[in-house]
Amino acid sequence: MEQQIYLFGLNHKTAEIEIREKFALSGFNPINIGLMDKEGPIKETLVLSTCNRVEILCVSEKKLDEVASRVLEYWAGFCGQDPGLLKKHIYTFEGLEAVNHLFSVAASLDSMVLGEPQILGQLKDAYRKSVDEKTAGVIINRLLHKSFSAAKRIRTETAVSSSAVSISYAAVELAKKIFGELQNHRAMLIGAGEMAELAALHLLNSGLKDIMVANRTPERAQELAGRYNGQSMCMEKMLENLHKADIIISSTGARTTIISAAQVRQVLKKRKHRPMFFIDIAVPRDIDPDVNQLDNVYLYDIDDLKEVVEENLANRREEADKAREIIHQEVEKFSDWLKSLDLSPTIVDLLNRGELVARKELKKTLRSLGPEFSESNRRAMEQLALSIVGKLYHEPIVFLKRRAREEGTSQKFIDLTRRIFNLDDEHIPEDAHQRKIKGKEK
Repeated sequence: MEQQIYLFGLNHKTAEIEIREKFALSGFNPINIGLMDKEGPIKETLVLSTCNRVEILCVSEKKLDEVASRVLEYWAGFCGQDPGLLKKHIYTFEGLEAVNHLFSVAASLDSMVLGEPQILGQLKDAYRKSVDEKTAGVIINRLLHKSFSAAKRIRTETAVSSSAVSISYAAVELAKKIFGELQNHRAMLIGAGEMAELAALHLLNSGLKDIMVANRTPERAQELAGRYNGQSMCMEKMLENLHKADIIISSTGARTTIISAAQVRQVLKKRKHRPMFFIDIAVPRDIDPDVNQLDNVYLYDIDDLKEVVEENLANRREEADKAREIIHQEVEKFSDWLKSLDLSPTIVDLLNRGELVARKELKKTLRSLGPEFSESNRRAMEQLALSIVGKLYHEPIVFLKRRAREEGTSQKFIDLTRRIFNLDDEHIPEDAHQRKIKGKEK
């Protein structure tokens, strides 16, 4: 059997987090634990383990059942769990289905959040680890590089990753539309909830460097500000510092609004009416909706942001169809490479045999020409001889590659080529080519 690609995994669609936690593979080394060894059926392996998915990609000449049994046994054993429990939640892909799945993962078409960029970085880390541990070979090396280039094509040719699909990320994207580059702007976080913290992280990733944090609990404000090299303050100081902020993200647990339109009007005077962007993530709302009536003030609440997110998700789903077509094209290309993989040794042997014969005959010819034949002429004749070899074997090589693509296997043509040119150096009797009829030579 030829080398086959298999992928075994579980993710957020097939297993709850309690199951994914039990079968996480942090620190899993296929060689150290015995999954891969010189005499074993598995020749190449890559392990991807994230909070939302755990997958084992492998290459083997054995059939699916034998490989699956071995992988599940070592996987469950490493985690100290029952293989039967793992089998209930596992999905399996073989051949080009495994290739298609991996390309979809790299392009974040299989992620919990369609188009999120983190998975590609995680896959690259997993590949580097497999290279360092020497568990990746020719096929996985090629497959992973092709998955990265497919993901790059999708990012370039579609908008599947270009729209904000989380509340905090949507808020920051809106801020960038208002202010453009954020490097020279300042933000204030009012409250220190999870969504405000995520928004702060997105702001920093977008280039903003200056953050103030106001919170009813000074220790919490100091902790969050310290994490992002910002400035902390108690809630009582919030209004007197509000004019310093261009972007305000509020997410307190207050039962009534904490910022009124009248207060913002006074703040605008201090700012000489420079634009302000308010993001109210709190429920009930922290900021008086009338603030939105003021000139040079932009206010979005959580419902506004949800509308942005839903619209962007719809756009991503539409772009995902374009992305899947790209993946189909890239899988076809990889399939062609797989089919031609068995040709490589024969092509190399064919060219080497031709060069060997050419150099041998050239040596005889040059010897007969004598020492007066110039070095430049010798080099020209050598180049001519090798060029003839390349031209002579070009059509047979093209024929073999075409048959590999069109007929799904090139084995019989490889075998015939090796026999015709005796690439395996078999002993051929002198009379092997003489046809015998009824005991008589013909």
